[in-house]
Amino acid sequence: MNGMDTGERYDCIVIGGGPAGATAGTVLAQHGRRVAVLEREAFPRYHIGESLMPYTWFTFERLGVLDWFEQAACPKKYSVQFVSTTGKVSQPFYFFETIEHPCSTTWQVLRSDFDRMLLDNARAKGADVRQGTVARELLMDGERAAGVRADVAGGGSRTFRADAVIDATGRDTFLASKLGWKRRDPDLTKISIFTYYRGAKRDPGLDEGATTVAYIPEKGWFWYIPLPDDVVSVGVVAEADYLYRDTRDPEAIFAREAADCIWIADHLSTGTRIEPVRVTGEFSYRAEAIGGNGFCLAGDAFSFLDPVFSTGVFMALKSGEMAADAVHRGLDTGGVTAETFVDYERDMRWALDQFRQLVLSFYNQTFSFRDFIRAHPNLHPRLVDALVGNVFADLGPLFEALREFSARTSRPELAQPAGTRT
Repeated sequence: MNGMDTGERYDCIVIGGGPAGATAGTVLAQHGRRVAVLEREAFPRYHIGESLMPYTWFTFERLGVLDWFEQAACPKKYSVQFVSTTGKVSQPFYFFETIEHPCSTTWQVLRSDFDRMLLDNARAKGADVRQGTVARELLMDGERAAGVRADVAGGGSRTFRADAVIDATGRDTFLASKLGWKRRDPDLTKISIFTYYRGAKRDPGLDEGATTVAYIPEKGWFWYIPLPDDVVSVGVVAEADYLYRDTRDPEAIFAREAADCIWIADHLSTGTRIEPVRVTGEFSYRAEAIGGNGFCLAGDAFSFLDPVFSTGVFMALKSGEMAADAVHRGLDTGGVTAETFVDYERDMRWALDQFRQLVLSFYNQTFSFRDFIRAHPNLHPRLVDALVGNVFADLGPLFEALREFSARTSRPELAQPAGTRT
């Protein structure tokens, strides 16, 4: 600590300016709190994860950013569709068939623009946004968090003191890694290989902006996401042993899998690749706890789940919102302690467990959405609920039925969400 300044004082420090951090900063500022958002990178910056779930609408409304999607000409997403290994396309899951609300229309976004918009909005709403600021140490006052020491742009260190700290550092998992809380999910260990094309095919009409999930052998899959400016994001997700079976060259692997997937090969046939082929491990994980005395985790800093249902941005937004509300309540009631985050943690685990059950069903070799809906037509609305993000409700009947199709899917003992406790 020698040579460092005495520190600037805030109600809350948010580490990370991605969707979770920008949301937390905005909500705290809307509560009238003095909040700083510390982001290490200069925006805009690249990020994967372009497809939004319908229930993100409610957080966007609260943040006051709904108008941006029209101004940015984001492709409208009305549905999700699934394609078999034979190239047969499922009946699209149109959100408006079960949701009579503006949220039934969502969007595909260019993350560099989207993330910058959210961070700019946090600044406009009153958060003190510091880019080029890299958190290095969680400051403690006895057994409670008391701020952050960070390296700042131009050199040197600065302390930022606060009554609460929210870790929204994404998959860097700043605090979960330091505390030894991070736990891998042994059942979800995929990797992804992905890139971008311009001029590739889009389906007609309402399906032009749809997210498409195209199956490959051994329960791997391609995503195909239409973006602005005639660009599509396309990637393959599968076990490493499958993808690396004859080469470790990402370009060769992507070309091989794309050629073998009938629907993907057809849709890419008119396009030109415009970005390098990238590789990332989709290793799912969750932290042992969501918070402690004076601090909590939000977004991927708490948990990352396999991306097949585009849950990442939704959970980042919701957790940023919920974490900020929890901190605000704690500050109002005399102090932010581990108890402050009990309801937040319960509800986050509930939602993540329900999403995880759906993901495990998807990866089971015997599971088919088409066969499932044919056998349980009455559960079609509940399945759409899961696909749109309505997972803070109880989807127990859906998962009871899914067990018939998936030996791996078993309903864990989950805490009851807010509003269902007896």
